[in-house]
Amino acid sequence: MRTLRAAASATAATAAAAAALLAAPAAPAAPSPPPPPKPLISDDAVGKAVARLDRTVEDLMRRTGVPGISVAVVHDDEVVHLKGYGLRRTGETAKVDPDTVFQVASVSKPISSTVVAGALTEPGEWGRHTALPGFSLKDPWVSGHVTTADLFSHRSGLPDHAGDLLEDLGYDQAYILDHLRFEPLTPFRGSYAYTNFGLTAAAEGVARAKGASWQKLSEDVLFKPAGMTSTSTEFSAFERAPNRAATHVENPDGTWSPRFVRNPDAQAPAGGVSSTARDMSRWLRLQLADGTLDGKRIIPAETLAATHFPQILSQPPAPPANRTGFYGLGWNVSYDGAGRLRLSHSGGFELGANTNVTMLPLEKLGIVVLTNGAPVGVADTVALNFFDFAEHGKATTDWLPLISGLYEQELNVGRSPTDYARPPSGAKPAQDSAAYTGTYDNPYYGKATVTADDNGALTLSLGPKPQRYPLTHYDGDTFSFETRGENAIGRTGVFFTDGTFRVEYLDANHLGTFTQQ
Repeated sequence: MRTLRAAASATAATAAAAAALLAAPAAPAAPSPPPPPKPLISDDAVGKAVARLDRTVEDLMRRTGVPGISVAVVHDDEVVHLKGYGLRRTGETAKVDPDTVFQVASVSKPISSTVVAGALTEPGEWGRHTALPGFSLKDPWVSGHVTTADLFSHRSGLPDHAGDLLEDLGYDQAYILDHLRFEPLTPFRGSYAYTNFGLTAAAEGVARAKGASWQKLSEDVLFKPAGMTSTSTEFSAFERAPNRAATHVENPDGTWSPRFVRNPDAQAPAGGVSSTARDMSRWLRLQLADGTLDGKRIIPAETLAATHFPQILSQPPAPPANRTGFYGLGWNVSYDGAGRLRLSHSGGFELGANTNVTMLPLEKLGIVVLTNGAPVGVADTVALNFFDFAEHGKATTDWLPLISGLYEQELNVGRSPTDYARPPSGAKPAQDSAAYTGTYDNPYYGKATVTADDNGALTLSLGPKPQRYPLTHYDGDTFSFETRGENAIGRTGVFFTDGTFRVEYLDANHLGTFTQQ
């Protein structure tokens, strides 16, 4: 950078040289930037894609058995499709309609980034340090520099889904955020890993700075101004809604039933929103109109636009599409072959919900799909099919097997390579139960107890309101139990050694060893 002192030392000779340079031929002009992309989808094409939706949804419900779906489509600031399909709850007759309340799972993330955008006054505030009492990371320097944008774009260095297993064990938000300091970190701002509780910490930090709860901030900044009257971040509001969709999981015989309840309050900003297709259509209109709705400014255009920019590489190019994916602030961000920005996010609870939102801002076109079934690819397939018909006039592929395969792949992450239901031939006997029973502790997962009944059968208890897991002997000092909750992965191993035990599925980040007290 040129300094003031250097500027003051210019001489007449320098001035003469400058004059000579001015007389020299001008350097070639920089090439002009490419023209911006143009809209490519006609009103007629959108109309045909909308007309196809009923057939698409009904076909996917038939193929998968998912009980209920609600869909909204927005184009040019108009709601061009708003409809419910199927049942709110199997075994009952109540139908899904546009005002049925669904848990939207991780579609909460772009909704929450909209709330934060509305709470900020300028785009640069996304880059401010996130300060939240009770939240820190393993590296003190990272703790002192991590920003709202870092946490909303999953580039803080926290490992994938950090804290989710604590939630499964019943720990509350305060405990989970406090214990993220034990998680190992990958390179700060140089690595991507999807973390519900990192994003939650950022959102809660913004709410704390505004002197409000996350629910109150969401209501004041977005839900009330946008007329989203059936939308909440609190599970109790979902439970109170008379017109709500129960969550369903698939049974081994292919039927679906509402066997579980998923309370996501601990990660409310990341996964706790419940809403309707009608409310979500209003949010889509706001997104596609740069923060305005019905002629009223709801969210500042600049802070909202910041959420749509790539922040970190999340998906390196890979066959067959070889298309790069990025993560923005609560959004998946990509660009198609025509240079158009594409924003999307999926949501999924293995305990019974699957959702999708996808937008092409240049085309002023977006769709939201809410379902009351565990992820088998339906919500994403509806959205992909819709854009296929809008852009190409036909389906380019059968998306369902591809998407359901991706969900199945995610479901299998962390599954043990050992089949604990089949002990090895010649398995060693266990020791007397007294060798295993007692009280144990773990700095991350907390207290645990191992007890034995009158027959010597062992039970492991974990969590703040102890969850009891009967242990099945496998071989020697190795036992197993059936995992439960949102992140269940079948049977997992428990390995006892010299006054400690290690739980296999809790040990991905080497935090799963408990020591006897």
